[in-house]
Formats: sequence, structure tokens, C-alpha cells
Amino acid sequence: MEYNFFRDYNYYRNVFKGISMPFAFVDMDMFTKNTEDIIKRSGNKKIRIASKSIRCVDLIKKILSSDPIFQGIMCFHPLEAIHLSEQGFDDLLIAYPVYANQQISAICKEIKKNKTIILMADLPDHVQQLNRIAEQENCIIPVCMDIDMSSNFGSLHFGVRRSSITTVEQAEILGEQIKNLKNIRFEGIMGYEAQIAGVGDITDSVARNLVIPVLKKRSIKELAQRRAAIVNKIQAQGHQLKFVNGGGTGSAETTITESCITELTVGSGFYSPGLFDHYKQFRHLPAAAYAIEITRNPYPNIYTCYGGGYTASGSIERNKLPIPYLPVGAKLIDTEGAGEVQTPIVYKGTEKLKLGDPIFMRHAKAGELCERFNSLLLVKDGKIIDEVKTYRGEGKCFL
Repeated sequence: MEYNFFRDYNYYRNVFKGISMPFAFVDMDMFTKNTEDIIKRSGNKKIRIASKSIRCVDLIKKILSSDPIFQGIMCFHPLEAIHLSEQGFDDLLIAYPVYANQQISAICKEIKKNKTIILMADLPDHVQQLNRIAEQENCIIPVCMDIDMSSNFGSLHFGVRRSSITTVEQAEILGEQIKNLKNIRFEGIMGYEAQIAGVGDITDSVARNLVIPVLKKRSIKELAQRRAAIVNKIQAQGHQLKFVNGGGTGSAETTITESCITELTVGSGFYSPGLFDHYKQFRHLPAAAYAIEITRNPYPNIYTCYGGGYTASGSIERNKLPIPYLPVGAKLIDTEGAGEVQTPIVYKGTEKLKLGDPIFMRHAKAGELCERFNSLLLVKDGKIIDEVKTYRGEGKCFL
């Protein structure tokens, strides 16, 4: 299939003429191309969709139906997993441990409907709590062990502080504990190499641009050895693993080289938000964006817009701010950034901007944008073809 991906300011201004702002949209030509490119990057490994980065049932369905390589969903919340199960989805892996009694009980009720919902664990307390409630509910909960995939180089911790399992010995201990619990079943192993998948190669710092690739290269080698050793140890205990999950949009090329990996998790690459402009090995297309309305022109070349301050989660850094996308050359003001109620934009280009015109913005992250909008307008071949609900539009607020 051939696509035309030229998108200037007037392309989208004409598409959305008369639409009230703010609104969010997905360019389906780009979304489809991103999906195709993700398949190519997967090395024929199965791909689990990270729902956190999509947060729209209709678009998750589109991805799953596009190719059989997409198999299963990685959810970010137990109530989200239940919601998706009720929508007809199956093979749902919850990426973070669930400890609340009521939430585990609710998951058990879905499991007893012959739905596959896998819960995460990395502590003895996790598996004991799951086993206790599963026994009460008369069901067996499939469990995934979350292993730490960060690297320590002397005093430098390279990665995120996620799981308590950092060694083969710790994994072995938890594996033995799971063997002695009757109402949970060891289903898989997950390790998310955040320092590879979520850290771009290109920054505003020359020093970081020199250091990050070196740290990544060392970390990739070390974590691959550790993951393989843990998988081998768990299998030697007699556990029959159905999957070994790893990776993310930013690490597919290296994760697929590990023979123990059976599936990748990918999410952000479908929308390709601002943070994913900074990788050397791949480049996806900016499929998702939003529009804010110019309501003031307080100084020459400064256009103040209504709303727009949708800052991404994580450490407080400039790269978590939304990015002015179109018209090309539009910029935030360093001292003001993007505001909840108004956002001033500096633009000195050739487009003749006036009150009521849009400024198109891109979020730094992917699915977080959907927490701000009830729906996404879907664009294809220069036309709005549909409007689909986000989780928020369905009245769902999981966190």
C-alpha cells in the first residue's frame, strides 16, 4: 500500500474546518503505516499491545484485527482489564501488581468465565495474597513474574526501580514459593528494559548523546544474560512458561535478538508521540495530535491559545512538555511553557494566523493524551472518517 504523508498546516486546518477546539485526532494513514512498520521491527515475535499507550477500545480492536502477530494486551490497571474483558478481549496481562482484595476478587470472577487475565508479582506477599483470594473464590490465577531489567554501573543506576527481583537467586526463591501455592499458576516472565525502550538516543545535551549509547550497549548485553539465566532457572524448577515478555517501542531491535523472548510489548509506536522523535534505530510517524484555538494576539508573532497544557508524567523535564507541531516553526515560550487554561505560542513563519485558527500540538507521551479528551477524530485521505471514544469518553477513570 502506498501513502502520501505530506502534512502541512493547511492540510489539517482544512480537514478540521468548523470543528470546535480543543480536540484530539489520529491520522489513520500514519497509524496504519506505523502498525506495518512495528510488524516489520518485531522479527516475527508475537506482539502484545500496551493499552496504556492507546486507551481507546476501537483502536485496540483495529490493531488486533490487522495481523495475527498481534496477540494479547498488556493492561495498566485491574479494572481496565475487567472492562476490556467485558468488551470481548482476552489474553490480558496486567503489567503491575494488584494487591487490593476487591480488585483481585473481581479478576477471579472474570477468570471463572474462562477469560485469561494474568496478574503480576515480584514479592512473596504478592503471590500469597493472590493465592489466598483465589482459594476463597475457588479459582486458579495465572501469574507472571516481573523481573528487574535495570543495570548498575558502580554508583550509577541505569534504568527504573520497578521490581524487587534483580538476581537469579531471588527469582528462584519466588519460583519455589509459587510451586507450593495451589491456587496460582506460573504463566510467564516479564522484564521491561525501560532504559533501552524509553530513553531516546538524541537529546539537547552533547554529553548525554555521547554517554547514553555507551550505557545502552553495556546494559543490553548484561540484561540479556540475566533474563536468559532467570528463564532457564524457572524452567528447571518445572514451571511450564507460556510466554517470556520483553521490550517496548524503543527496544524492539535488541529485544528480538534474545532467544528466550517469545513476545514484545509495543504501545507508543502506534501514535508515535514527541518523545519518540529521539531514536536513531527507527522513526515512526506522528499519528496522534491535538488542536488548540488561537484566542489572543498580544504581541507580534505571539499567539495565545485556549488550553493545551497537557504535560506528560515522569521526571519534571522540558521534554515532557507538549510540542507545537504545525505550523512548522511554532514554539513554546521558555518562561511560560504550556498552560492549563492558555498557552502562548511564538510563530514567525509565513502562515497568516488569526483568531479562531488552530495550533496543532503533539503530546510527549502516547495514551496520556486520551485522559484529556472524550473522543478521537479519525482522519484518512484528508477527511474525517469517524469519531471514537477514549476510555475517558466511556466514563472510565482507572488511575
